[in-house]
Formats: sequence, C-alpha cells, structure tokens
Amino acid sequence: MTFQVSAISIYNAAGEIRTVPLKTGRMNIITGDSRRGKSALLNIIDYCLASTDFVIKGAALRNFVKVFAVTLVKGERQLFIARPAPAGKAATATTMCIASQAFGSAPLARDDIEFSTPLDVAKDIISDFAGIDRNIRIPAVRSAWPIAPSIRQALFFCLQKQNEVANPDLLFHSQGEEFRPATIRSVIPYFLGALDPEQALRENRLRLKRQELAGIESALAAAEIQSPVSGQALALLTEAVEAGLVPPMPRSGLNDESVLNYLRLATATAQIAQVPESGDDPVSVLVEERRELRVQHARIRAQITNLKLALKENDDFLGQASEQYARLSTLGLLPEAGVVGQAAHCPVCDSPTPQSTHMTDQIRSDLARLGSDITVIRNDAPGINSLIAEQETALQQIRTNLARNQQELDELTASQRAARDSDAYRRAALVEGRISLFLETAARFVQGPPVEDRRDELKAQIAELEDQIGAAARDDRLNSYVSLISAKIRDKARNLDLEHKESPIRLDPKGLTVVADTSRGPVRLSDMGGGENWLGYHVATLLSMHEWFSEQNSPVPRLLVLDQPSQVYFPEDAPDGTVLVGADRVALLNLYKTIQETIDYLEGDLQVIVMEHADLDDEPFRSSVEGRWRRKNGRALVPSDWITEEIEDR
Repeated sequence: MTFQVSAISIYNAAGEIRTVPLKTGRMNIITGDSRRGKSALLNIIDYCLASTDFVIKGAALRNFVKVFAVTLVKGERQLFIARPAPAGKAATATTMCIASQAFGSAPLARDDIEFSTPLDVAKDIISDFAGIDRNIRIPAVRSAWPIAPSIRQALFFCLQKQNEVANPDLLFHSQGEEFRPATIRSVIPYFLGALDPEQALRENRLRLKRQELAGIESALAAAEIQSPVSGQALALLTEAVEAGLVPPMPRSGLNDESVLNYLRLATATAQIAQVPESGDDPVSVLVEERRELRVQHARIRAQITNLKLALKENDDFLGQASEQYARLSTLGLLPEAGVVGQAAHCPVCDSPTPQSTHMTDQIRSDLARLGSDITVIRNDAPGINSLIAEQETALQQIRTNLARNQQELDELTASQRAARDSDAYRRAALVEGRISLFLETAARFVQGPPVEDRRDELKAQIAELEDQIGAAARDDRLNSYVSLISAKIRDKARNLDLEHKESPIRLDPKGLTVVADTSRGPVRLSDMGGGENWLGYHVATLLSMHEWFSEQNSPVPRLLVLDQPSQVYFPEDAPDGTVLVGADRVALLNLYKTIQETIDYLEGDLQVIVMEHADLDDEPFRSSVEGRWRRKNGRALVPSDWITEEIEDR
C-alpha cells in the first residue's frame, strides 16, 4: 500500500495556517470561481513532493504565503511535509521539513517547522514512504545512464493540470517538457510491475558492460592513430626533413623512441633558429612561457584522464555493489535483529544451527558495511565531477594563454620573418606547429594508463547477460499488462459514450497516447475529434491504470488530481456561475459517475481530488464537494485578511 493526501496547508509570514482537509479513499471536489486558488492545490502537492522548480503560481500565493505543506497518510502512518517559498531571488527552496506524526495529528504549527532536510534526501524519504525500491536501476530510453525510480516519476500518473487533462497531444503529467517523454517510457514497465528487480540489475550490468566495451574500442582506436610510428608521425618527419628542421636520416630501423626524438628535435631546432638565447629578449621570454604552458597543458590533461578513470571505477563499483546489496536485502532470509527464538535456526530449512547466530551477525555486518561503502562512493561522485570541471576550466584558460602567446610571438617576430626567405620560413613554421600539436596529443596517451584489450572478454560477458535477460520475456509481460489495462479503458470509454468506443482501444506506452484500432487504420488520441473525447480518454486511461496499480500493489500513490475537467463544456468567456444544461450536463455528470464507480470498485484504495468550475446538484458530485470558493461567499485558498495590499489577480 502507498499513500494518499489528508490535508493541504499554507502559512503566512505571521505563522497563521490555512488548512484544506481532504478525505482519503474518496472523491474530493473543490468548486468555485476562477482565480480563487483551486489550481494551486495541485501545484502545492507537486511542490511539496520534491519538485525541483517553484511551481506555485498566482500573486496571492507568491506574495502572502511563506510555507506550503501537505499531510500524507499510509495505513496508520502519517507524514507531514513542509517546504518554504524561495527566499530572495532564489529559484526554489532546497531544504524541506519532513516529520512523522501520529495518525490523525494536525499539521505542525509554524514555530515547530524546521527546514533541515536537503531536497534530494527529502525525495528519497518520500519515495521510501510510497514504497518505491530505490535500489533498482531502470534502463533508460535513448540514454546511457539508468534511472533510479522516485516519487517524481510516480507523479506522471497522478497529476493532470488544467492544460493537460483534455490535451490531445499529452496524456501524462509533464509529458510536454523536454526529455520527459523518454523518462515516462522508461519507468512505465517498472510502475506497471513488468520489470523484475533481478532483471533490472542484469540490464544495468549489461549497460555498463556495453559502455565499457565502447570505451575500450574508442581508446584502442585512438591509441593506434596516435602511435608514434603511425603514418601521421612518419609523414610529419618527412616534412620536417624537407623543411630543413632536422637533417636527413635513413627510414629503416626507426622505432617509437627514435621517431619521437627526431620530432622533438625538429621543434627544438626551430625555436633556436627563430630567437636568440638571451633571456632579456622578449621573444625568448615568450618562447619559454609557451614551453611552460605546454607542460601545464599536458599535466592537466593527465589529471583529467585520471579523474575520469576514478569516476568510471566508482560507477563500476556502484553497479556491482548495488546488485549484491539488493540481492542480500531482498532475500528476506535473515531474522530481524533482536527477534527472540530465531537466532539459532537456519533461515532456509529452519533446522537448529547453533553457529547461525554468528553467521547471521556477520552477514548483517557485511551488509551494513556494503551499504556504507555505497553511500561513501555516491557522495564522492559530485566532488570528482567538481574537480573535473575545475581542471577543464583551467585547461581552457591555458589554451587561451597559448593562443595569446602565439599572437604575441607572431607580432614580435614579424621583422625577423621579413628578413628571411618568407616561403621557406612559413613552411618550416607550419610544419613545426603540426609537429607540436601531434606531440602534445601523443603525450596524453603516453601519460595516461595503458589500455588493456579486453574486448573478447567483454563481448562474452555481454552475450551471456543478453541470454540471461531475455528482453523478449519482459516485453511480452509488458504487452500482456498493457492489454489488460486497455480492456479497462475500453469499458470506461463505453460508459462515457466516447468516440470509437466499439473499436479495440489500446494504451500505447511508446507513443504515450491512446489508440483506437478501426477498420480504416489506427486512430490516435490527437486525431479523435472534440474536447469531450480527449477529456474522456484521459480520465478513462488514468482510472484504468490506477485500478491496475492497486491490483498489483504498485508504489504509485493512490492519488489522482484533476484540474478543471469541465472546461471542455464551458466557453472560454463563460461568466462565473454558469450552469450547465442539456447534453453537456449529462456528459459531465457521467464522467463523475465513472470516477465514483472506480473508487467504489477499489474500496478506498484510490483518492481523487478535483478542482472544478461547475457545481452540480446531482450525485455523486454533490456529496463529494469539500469546498465552495466563490466571490459571493468570500472563500478562497488564501484568506482575504492575509492580503494586505492590492494585487491584480483577485
């Protein structure tokens, strides 16, 4: 079981609190006029569930509310979460307050709220409260890095903003944001239960092995190209001889070291020929400065290579360690520490084993140590990345200094060049420049660690993992689950009297849409006509998915928030208080009946929160209304006495 929302609270600068209570396992409707704060309820839930952005809109909320909070309940457990509005010019708040409470407790008073939990830690705590397994790594679509599932991904299937609930092009929450569709495609198998944890570990290992193989192949190819006796090196040596930078020498018997020595001699000879040796000469100073810059350039490149190697080794360790930790953690064979009567029994066959106490303690100790190592390695990664960024910044500065140095050399030697044979000098300078660049590039491979050719070994491991995974089995399981969900969508489409209700309807997890298979071909949601159909298929799909989540005990919160579903029945310029009549009223009431039928079917394992403009006297709408926020009764999310100055949106 996972959580639902029992209250949404806001606090002003004086510490006064305004709480909107909500009923779990029920439909909760907040109806009212526009600009009364209804839509903000969805944004507050999103913000308090570890959003990286400050998603709260509206002048009243931004100017007069200082803290936002939600109360989550899961069985008899209760979690209070509060998050401040960003301070000053900050884009968002990076610390939160998370407190466990006795079931049924009121939201904390403002003086009792302490914002001491970092955003990332808060996200992990909320994910754990939802029941999400954070040890799993989900293979990402079109990305080399796997995804660690969290509450943020679960909300794709829980929230529908006003511009999403009837959008023909967007089926899930935040689907329209950049890179978000690929993430939604990646996490759907996990939240539907089609991704086996052991298989996810294997797929993560497969991804790492493929990445390692690609890196080795790239490094070997680069090393071959930059080998001192490569065609490029020999060609440069020939040009150096023709330009008079080095004396002629026999081509036979050349080896790595001799080629490098001749090329170094070419650059050294050119520098001596160009400038006097006097330390007072400005050209000599610039040449010495350039030599030092090149040394620094090579040293920093070597440091970056070593740091990236350390980061890769950390990633490899985390992949292996997380797999072993997850295996030990999920076996469930060891008794809990301190449980009486179980310490002297085998966890598998339950036979008496006097030595098992020591073995159990040892395994538990190893598991704790492994978890500690994983935490330390994860904490090291940001520091290593920061060092790499610093070194790359320094490297860029050195390159800038080299370019400036070259410009100064060109200007100071202009008079000397005029006195020489310009063509011969220019050719020698060009050859020297190419040789210098080659030597700098080759030095990086010499200074870096040698590349071990493990291609055959890795290819064998990849083939073995591919056989173990059997991606087709996972795809078959996902297709089977999607087919069952699609049948539920079709039943609801019939109840809602939607277009194509008699055709096979299917959820498309790759296209992130709903498709009707007709005799004329597939019809996607975007090609179906009318806002009523778009709204109906959104609601039918999400209700069907939540039925599946409940049946499969998925960690997706048993929560569905819909903002203004009746908008498709109201004209944009409709005055407040417009009453629906005729077919539109029947269709909207039918939508709420379908929602209520799903809630009844799940027996309280789904909570639906709706922010509405319409106000119907019929059931189940009437008994589900938890608040009427209208101008005539003066009610709104932000109390009027909190607003101490004139604002535009009231």
